[in-house]
Amino acid sequence: MYALLFRDSGLSVGQISALFAIWSGSSLLFEVPSGVLADAGSRRRLLWTGPLLSGLGFTLWVAAPSFWAFALGFLLWGVKGALTSGALEALVYTELDRAGAAGRYARILGRARAFGTVGVVSSMALAAPVLDRGGYPAVGAASVAACLLTAAAAATFPEHRGAAPAPDGPAVAGPAAPGDAAAGSGVDGAGSGVEADAAGPGWRATLRTGLGAAGRQRAVRSALVFVVLVTAGWGVLDEYTPLLVVETGVAAATVPLLLLVVWAAVALGGLCAGPAARSGPRPLAALLALAAAVLAAGALSRRPAGIVLVAVAFGILQVLEVVAGARLQERVSEPARATVTSVAGMVTDLATLAGYAGYAGLATVAGHGGAFAVLAVPYAVVACWLLARAAQRGSGARPAR
Repeated sequence: MYALLFRDSGLSVGQISALFAIWSGSSLLFEVPSGVLADAGSRRRLLWTGPLLSGLGFTLWVAAPSFWAFALGFLLWGVKGALTSGALEALVYTELDRAGAAGRYARILGRARAFGTVGVVSSMALAAPVLDRGGYPAVGAASVAACLLTAAAAATFPEHRGAAPAPDGPAVAGPAAPGDAAAGSGVDGAGSGVEADAAGPGWRATLRTGLGAAGRQRAVRSALVFVVLVTAGWGVLDEYTPLLVVETGVAAATVPLLLLVVWAAVALGGLCAGPAARSGPRPLAALLALAAAVLAAGALSRRPAGIVLVAVAFGILQVLEVVAGARLQERVSEPARATVTSVAGMVTDLATLAGYAGYAGLATVAGHGGAFAVLAVPYAVVACWLLARAAQRGSGARPAR
């Protein structure tokens, strides 16, 4: 509900876009350093520290609603995102790989995203009556409580960090402890076992290894670009979805109910990520093209029913985002896994920052529906490019760079 909080506090669309830019900028600034920190030290520690920062920011929003309080809150939220983004994926993949279950990464991450989205959907179902009775302070208090629960959950994650392997070799964590299995390692359930916060290599060596892999290894670089192309666009549109819903003419109390439809589709997309991870490039490109088409059609309809099409597009993009992340993790080796993932996050933040800058101008000229439709075009272009590359590979021709 924070986009509506900003609007009701007297902020213009330009000021709201500036806040989103501060959010992306702070995440961008800390993305790679936090990834290096995650590889050089304890990833779990970052996962429980980050939510405490965003909870502090939400407290500021409710206690002193103003542009500068919102800006400081987004700064803290951006730091939280940077601390947890690379660390989460790296910790989950490393623990699964240690248990011999790295192939389950996409399914587990997709399921985790789906469960997280169910939490969002549940909160949206409650948002209308809570907002009606307690106003924004009640919504803010629930948000802070969610941050505290997130930190508590992250503190229970297992972390087994042994001696760091050579930069070009596979991860070596030593033999698994008796009874350790994929379902009992604590990643897919509540695991225990002997846990360690052992540090990895020094931060300088970690930084060199991570940047070298992202820049010189073609397979890593291709997977990284795929992550950015899939994630950046709908990462921008997500923040403006409440304003798109308002533009359809519905009452403010109805906005959470339509957003409920959107995030239910996103949850379903997370559950479908496991099967989709086994698909080839042509099916994935076709899904991306479908997402672009229904996103533009739904946004341009400017009707409440069009939000259903937007929901379908977001669900597909959630599937593709998880698949893209899984393929990146498959191509990266320890000890710089979180660093490479953070490089992908940094480039995504750069693209998102550009999207925020352009959205305000697009929405001013063509409204929110027009802005959504324009930002759906890059997905159609990327889908055509992927299909062309797949056709060239199928015919035996060398694909153009």
